[in-house]
Amino acid sequence: MNSEINFQRRRFFGIAAMTVAAVEFGAAGLAHAKGEAPSLQPSTGRDGATSFGSLKQVEAGVLSVGYAEAGPSDGPVVLLLHGWPYDIYSYVDVAPILTSAGYRVLIPYLRGYGTTRFLSDDTARNGQQAALAVDMIAFLDALGVKQAIVAGYDWGARTADIMAALWPERCTGLVSVSGYLIGSQEINRMPLPPKAELSWWYQFYFATERGRAGYAANTREFARLIWQTASPTWKFSDETFNRSATAFDNPDHVAITIHNYRWRLALADGEVKYDDYERTLAKLPVITVPTITLEGDANGAPHPDPSAYASKFSGKYRHRNISGGIGHNLPQEAPEAFASAVLDVAKL
Repeated sequence: MNSEINFQRRRFFGIAAMTVAAVEFGAAGLAHAKGEAPSLQPSTGRDGATSFGSLKQVEAGVLSVGYAEAGPSDGPVVLLLHGWPYDIYSYVDVAPILTSAGYRVLIPYLRGYGTTRFLSDDTARNGQQAALAVDMIAFLDALGVKQAIVAGYDWGARTADIMAALWPERCTGLVSVSGYLIGSQEINRMPLPPKAELSWWYQFYFATERGRAGYAANTREFARLIWQTASPTWKFSDETFNRSATAFDNPDHVAITIHNYRWRLALADGEVKYDDYERTLAKLPVITVPTITLEGDANGAPHPDPSAYASKFSGKYRHRNISGGIGHNLPQEAPEAFASAVLDVAKL
């Protein structure tokens, strides 16, 4: 089901229906999203200096995971997953909406971000897609959480998609910005049209040693550029950016980032322990859990058209287009719309 959420603070930009989607996800010609839904008009996103306060740490799998937690300890759980190059503060205005509805909200730093650390120096600094999802299952296990609504954007959306595909019994619902983002090295071997390739310029840059060195030397400047190009109408402040940029000081951030993008192009190996997961993911499994997908009308990052992935969700499903100049970091730019999707997916 499609619905349109209209934000008034910015003029309307058409949704970018990018060729990269159909090729990357092997989904050309898939069915359009189902149905129609009433419009919602929540208020605009914020750009303040709100803080989560004290963060927590828990040993989970190969990591000591740093995370923010809010809400009642006995409430139903929502797991919120950030993307690259962003951090947990993408959800700083989403969390209060969810906690006021009685949810326990968990917002972890992914491997390579913030206060999350590897427990051993000998562990591979691996950024492949399955590794991040296994991390989050281990995180839920460490906290004794058996089920959660999982939600995310960018890397976080892909991780949430994988969790819902491989461990549907752990996911009571899914909210995914830009929809179905599960991929494979085989799919990524397929060349794209030149315009679509251009939008992945940073992936090719990271494939080179110059790119690794450049990202290491200019991490914050690089991240700011991505924020600006991925959300071209979001006028974030220096204070907002700097609050998140501290997460990139993590000693493993560059290694995880570079490996993630090189692994996608089969330029870096994954770990054998994830091979079975990757074989399953390479088949692009259908997601069966209740799902709401979201897309901003001013998303400047590569993303699929919603019609390209609708059939990958076989359970109860809705899609919402978020208009008014909303870019790639949708939960931070449109927190009410994102929180509404989380609350609504529980009712599907």
